[in-house]
Amino acid sequence: MLRLPPFDYYAAPSVEEAVAALRDHGPDAMVVAGGTDLFPKMKRRQMEPRLLVGLRGIRDLYGIRRLEAGGYRLGPMATLTQVSLHPELRAAYPGLTHAAGVVSSPQLRNAGTIGGNLCVDTRCTYYDQSYHWRKAINFCMKKDGEICWVAPGSPRCWAVSSSDTAPVFVALGARVRLVGPEGERVIPVGELYGRDGINFLAGKRPDEIITDILLPPAEGWESVYLKLRRRGSFDFPILGVAVALRRREDGTVAEARVVLGAVESYPVEVEEAAATLVGHRLEPDVIEAAAKACFKPARPLDNTDLTLYYRKKMVPVYVARALRRLAGLTDEAQRRTA
Repeated sequence: MLRLPPFDYYAAPSVEEAVAALRDHGPDAMVVAGGTDLFPKMKRRQMEPRLLVGLRGIRDLYGIRRLEAGGYRLGPMATLTQVSLHPELRAAYPGLTHAAGVVSSPQLRNAGTIGGNLCVDTRCTYYDQSYHWRKAINFCMKKDGEICWVAPGSPRCWAVSSSDTAPVFVALGARVRLVGPEGERVIPVGELYGRDGINFLAGKRPDEIITDILLPPAEGWESVYLKLRRRGSFDFPILGVAVALRRREDGTVAEARVVLGAVESYPVEVEEAAATLVGHRLEPDVIEAAAKACFKPARPLDNTDLTLYYRKKMVPVYVARALRRLAGLTDEAQRRTA
């Protein structure tokens, strides 16, 4: 049986005191929200904080509410279940609520938080193993080692971004408010993520806390998220496709964003695919061209479930399915796609 290592727990009563604890304890401290990803990693000694700063007691971090200027504010401590079932969000941002609803299992969605899913650790076949398994291969550069076993000649870690909701937030143009010792700032969700599997949250300082997730008004925007995984009821994504677009009255696309998850260490926005859509109706030839534009930017490696060749081949397939769904061209097989 894997056991948690010794640690101290501080139930922070406010954001300010949580930030102070992170500042005072430096790299020895980590925040914990739902803990559905953190605690298993602590058992495997992938993460070994001496102090956990609990956010459960901070009431300001909860709730989902509509903003006066339009859009919504999501508290980072809102559970994935709450987000997935929220009636107003389901009507306005169906891609987001679907993404939240296909994370892991119902039990874990009841505990896991939307903020935690934004910050979920990158994953890799050579990293997400027990301590003794990793020790047997002399570890990897993400924890305790010096080499990336996926790409031994690479100077960077290639662990994969495995958040279901991050690609959708990027596609929707969402922002996050960060609070730290130096005050607060608001940045686009896409700026949270770095290009390395170790420092994957390069846009957020370790002593900062996400206090708000801000969704822009949804008027005129449509969104969809599709997920590829081996088991349809539990697994992390091995490909995620998020598409958000707005159409003119004549049916042509005015704006679009296409974002891929689980093909890199960060959500990959494919601007070429979006440009292919703008100014055109969602017709089969346009959909095919946009889907093909996503093939080259997707760079899956041999570091997660199924083969990298299959996962790369499925990228344009899933992009086309997402666009066909928005176009109302969905067949029965596509309706069953999670």
